[in-house]
Amino acid sequence: MRILLWHVHGSWTTSFVQGPHTYLVPVTPGRGPDGLGRARTYDWPDSVVELPPEKLRDADVDVAVLQRPHELALVDEWLGRRPPLVYVEHNAPHGDVPDTRHPAAAVPGVTLVHVTHFNRLMWDAGSTETTVVEHGVVDPGHRWTGELERAAVVVNEPVRRGRTTGTDLLPVFAEAAPLDVFGMATDRLRLPNTQTFELAQRDLHAAMARRRVYVHPVRWTSLGLSLLEAMHLGMPVVALATTEVAEAVPDGAGVVSNRIDVLTDAVRDFVADPLHARAVGDGARAAALARYGLTRFLDDWERLLKEVTR
Repeated sequence: MRILLWHVHGSWTTSFVQGPHTYLVPVTPGRGPDGLGRARTYDWPDSVVELPPEKLRDADVDVAVLQRPHELALVDEWLGRRPPLVYVEHNAPHGDVPDTRHPAAAVPGVTLVHVTHFNRLMWDAGSTETTVVEHGVVDPGHRWTGELERAAVVVNEPVRRGRTTGTDLLPVFAEAAPLDVFGMATDRLRLPNTQTFELAQRDLHAAMARRRVYVHPVRWTSLGLSLLEAMHLGMPVVALATTEVAEAVPDGAGVVSNRIDVLTDAVRDFVADPLHARAVGDGARAAALARYGLTRFLDDWERLLKEVTR
């Protein structure tokens, strides 16, 4: 199968392109947002092929995977036809929740795929065919050492995204333990007891695993893949009980609460007790492998793609 999709979310796409198909990613001069081409900071297989828009009409595309509203117009313009369409919604709705209308709700012939059951519950998709394919993660291996008595946080553009990603909570967590914040544009943070890093994924996992605990302060996004990756690494996690987190982090895998004092106490406990951190991290890894393993993810997508293209 030849699948057209845009390089939008690097972590999710890294898992998606591990399947048995050919993945066509548009590339444009200057590699703008609609033509990023292959990832440069993730390891993608050779089955991911860059194509300029002018060559897509002759590319025999079997299905197009949309991730942003304007990509439907790009399909019409670049392919000159509409193959079977799947719209992957990565985000929880913003605006008038829970009455936010999804942009794919009025598009005929589209199958809407949410990455969490919470997102499906919150988006208004009208009569559009809707399903859920939960995340799958390429297993980085059990790499936790916890040798550094510090807490890791992963968030892109924390200053711009502000309260959405819990950036305002970082000073509170930094009082419980020194913070290392990883992600794009983290150098704009100016917080006490905090260091920032921007690393490629292959380096990020090794750096995260050296920290004692992973902190997920996010108020309102979908389900951060960095949280699931931390669990795969064998890290104990401390997270706000928002969106899908309570489903993703079961008992024994970490501490999940909406009480800041409970969360900061948990950070202190993990930093002070590496044996406890290791035991809980082992539970986190087991839970992540059971629910968010790559094989289940690819099998779910294979069934869906066969359904929409038959």
